[in-house]
Amino acid sequence: MSDVHYGPSGVAGQKAILTWAVHISVALLVILWVLPTLGLFISSFRTADQISTSGWWRAPFAAEQVLQMRTAAPDTQVQEGDLYVIEGNVMEDGQAGEIASWGISSRDVSAFQPGDAAELRDGGTLTLMGDGSYRMESDAPFEGRRGQRVFLTAMVPPELTLENYRFMLFDESNVNGMSRAFFNTLTVSIPATVIPILVAAFAAYALAWMEFPGRALLVAVIVGLLVVPLQLALIPLLKLHLGIGIGKGYLGVWLAHTGFGLPLAIYLLRNYMAGLPRDIIENARVDGATEYQIFVKIILPLSFPALASFAIFQFLWTWNDLLVAKVFLIDATGRTTVMTAQIVELMGTRGGNWEILATAAFVSIVVPLLVFFFMQKYLVRGLLAGSVK
Repeated sequence: MSDVHYGPSGVAGQKAILTWAVHISVALLVILWVLPTLGLFISSFRTADQISTSGWWRAPFAAEQVLQMRTAAPDTQVQEGDLYVIEGNVMEDGQAGEIASWGISSRDVSAFQPGDAAELRDGGTLTLMGDGSYRMESDAPFEGRRGQRVFLTAMVPPELTLENYRFMLFDESNVNGMSRAFFNTLTVSIPATVIPILVAAFAAYALAWMEFPGRALLVAVIVGLLVVPLQLALIPLLKLHLGIGIGKGYLGVWLAHTGFGLPLAIYLLRNYMAGLPRDIIENARVDGATEYQIFVKIILPLSFPALASFAIFQFLWTWNDLLVAKVFLIDATGRTTVMTAQIVELMGTRGGNWEILATAAFVSIVVPLLVFFFMQKYLVRGLLAGSVK
């Protein structure tokens, strides 16, 4: 018997290359999924100045930032001979390191170096040192209620704070909005996940194991509905809901999510149930079990991986949904606002407070992350169902 040799282009070599390609592809997908989540998590602990001046990957390192400070108020001035003097330190809290440059106008924040003296608009001079200490001198008394505005360019040490989460979860000006939006999202997501699973399970069993005229046509129609764009049905469905009196409320959004999720649910569950051993169902029928008993006591327990996998998809979709909630869940008082809509309102009302938006976004994905990690084994089993006979 001659020995078998595998050349560079042999089957063994191709299999090794394919394995490496799969591993690299999976690693890239994991990185693409983890990096944005990690960045959002780190940004939720950073201040607004840090977010605006450097990326989240610079969080462990000092970063150069432009800080706006003020000197002490004129009522703290003292008279030294013929001069009126105000002294102090704009960095008394130690929030920055050595000052690289400074300015007294937003048009040129780096006009002066530490130790330089700047001529003030109302007369007098301001001398600022690298450690933040300053001295203001003038022949005439300083006037006004506020101190001189100073722009500092300095290396600011890394800082992580829980202030963003305190504002989001406990501040009286915001806690009602976010907490109410959190429970509103649960109120939408849980029924919108359970209802299509119940309906799809019955339909999938009928299409998989019950003989009736038109079964193949129904399966074809369901497959065709998978490619119908959601946006195509939004306005007609809203008009139908308004016509029967269930529009702009929880019932309308539940039924909308149920309708949009049923084609995928029926298709997924039907394929899974059709792959179950036929002998089990036939033996149960021979023993006198009804179709309902077979469905409840045999099919549902065996179909749990497929049910769990669809539940994950449906829950994630309904939790992160904004479009359907905007169309079918309209409330001017904000009593039914979901978290995605609440985040949009934060973007509109708080402008550039990116630290608040990052925190709100991460709070909104905590529940989907927990659901995914705790049920991922069922997701994998459900997706692989029927792939191996």
